[in-house]
Amino acid sequence: MDFSWMAWTTPTIIFFSTILFFLITLTVWEIRVPGGAPRNGILRFETTRGDRLFISLLGSAYIHILWLALTSLSVWFALVLAIIFAICVFTFV
Repeated sequence: MDFSWMAWTTPTIIFFSTILFFLITLTVWEIRVPGGAPRNGILRFETTRGDRLFISLLGSAYIHILWLALTSLSVWFALVLAIIFAICVFTFV
């Protein structure tokens, strides 16, 4: 498929493909094991898998926006930072 009309770069494609993969994975997981595994983390309120995914996706979007606004470095570094952020959210929140 030719996505050049949207000016898609490789990091952008990987970023949105990862979001799609996460959404599909969590949907299948929720169908197989309903309930979302609620727990209290560092935010001190109950979160489910879906809540933690939303927080990590929102944070990843902000990381990428700020990265593009504040640095001229490659977006690959922002992707790595977003992955680390998501791991921390799923571990501690």
